Amino acid sequence: MSGGIKSLLLTFLMTSMLTACAQVGSERWCRNLQETPKTEWSIQEASDYSRHCLFKFR
Repeated sequence: MSGGIKSLLLTFLMTSMLTACAQVGSERWCRNLQETPKTEWSIQEASDYSRHCLFKFR
């Protein structure tokens, strides 16, 4: 496979994986984060969780 085709395929796969992720602040995202141990949360995830899931600032 040529380099251009590999790059295109990789870009397509990464794009499709990103679109499958729940949007930050959605009910699905909040549920998924609740199921993740808090020790694995990033600072940004903790901030977003507080803002969107606890206090509902949108």
